[in-house]
Amino acid sequence: MTSSWVPGADASPYTLANLPYGVFSLPGEAPRVGVRIGDHVLDLAPALHDEVFAASGLNGFLARGRTAWSDTRRLVQRLLSARAEEAAANRAAIEPHLIPLRQVRLHPPIEVGDYVDFYCSLEHATNLGRMFRPDGEPLLPNWRHLPVGYHGRSGTVVVSGTPITRPRGQRLPGPGRPPVLGASVKLDIEAELGFVVGTPTRLGEPAGDFADHVFGVTLVNDWSARDIQSWEYVPLGPFLGKSFATSISAWITPLEALQHARVPGRAQDPEPLEYLRRREPWGLDITLRVELNGEPISTPPYREMYWTPDQMLAHMTVNGASLRTGDLFASGTVSGTEPSRRGSLIEITWNGTDPLKLSDGQTRTFLEDGDTITLTATAPGPDGSTISLGEVTGTIHPAKPS
Repeated sequence: MTSSWVPGADASPYTLANLPYGVFSLPGEAPRVGVRIGDHVLDLAPALHDEVFAASGLNGFLARGRTAWSDTRRLVQRLLSARAEEAAANRAAIEPHLIPLRQVRLHPPIEVGDYVDFYCSLEHATNLGRMFRPDGEPLLPNWRHLPVGYHGRSGTVVVSGTPITRPRGQRLPGPGRPPVLGASVKLDIEAELGFVVGTPTRLGEPAGDFADHVFGVTLVNDWSARDIQSWEYVPLGPFLGKSFATSISAWITPLEALQHARVPGRAQDPEPLEYLRRREPWGLDITLRVELNGEPISTPPYREMYWTPDQMLAHMTVNGASLRTGDLFASGTVSGTEPSRRGSLIEITWNGTDPLKLSDGQTRTFLEDGDTITLTATAPGPDGSTISLGEVTGTIHPAKPS
């Protein structure tokens, strides 16, 4: 792995093999695009003499397409490399544009176009089916034939660190009782991986190669009000129980940084229809980590997902629905077979019947006001190294008074 002249970068999970993009600002200055290297942010507009990075979001750069993404990545790697022939000159020119991370404020990295959330974990879907249909088949008949998904609300996608206000909505206070309007008492998380679209498509035109359209990945917490959701979702699916907030990381990791994380997708039975058959190995060996108030409670394994992101993209556009630059689609909850690898509290506590025991003696079934959830993730890099996908965090604030 090529080393960098940036202090501390080679010992961090933000080496030259990573280089995630984000949007930052300094006090009194406008937000603009940067790349993270170690514990620094490279201010790209002056470093690369390219005004597309002076914008307050990545959309302009994403719209340039795959060739531009690759060319820019190679240029940044060369400018920050300690092994480049012109390393000394590069350092002299670039160092003034490196800013310590502790000095900056991070902003939403993209202007989100459309937001689609999928339901791609066999374990997650099976667990929820067993909870809510105990006398029937856990999976509905369509689940193994297509990646189930729904359209979310892009206007409530927020950056990591944004407080999450407990939502209000209709819920059932008990069996046989009429619904009431009130604050959710079953507020939950969903640990997910999100995919950011760069290159758009025209209406009526299915998407082509996955890597031609998708720029990179970001961590997602799709906050969920399970009591609101369970009352409203029949027959049309999630609505108010999901739309109040979805948190994403401030950093978007390019697909090119994940080449060493690519693995074959999980075996699928029955074989999907032709448009969903995999052409490339787009399974990803990524391990997520969920912390509740700083305590690790789960490590969901993304590599075990049943449907892979290329299949999500193919299904999302097979009907001719168009892609826009900045569109975000997410994997759905990432879960493994054991409770310690489940990506939601409804699974970890089996819908509240088996409370989670914390090290300080407290227990949780669902989230309480003041709780902070932090998601992180890592993936293998070159030569046995590890890259980080950043973090997404949010603290629960009380519901607004009626």
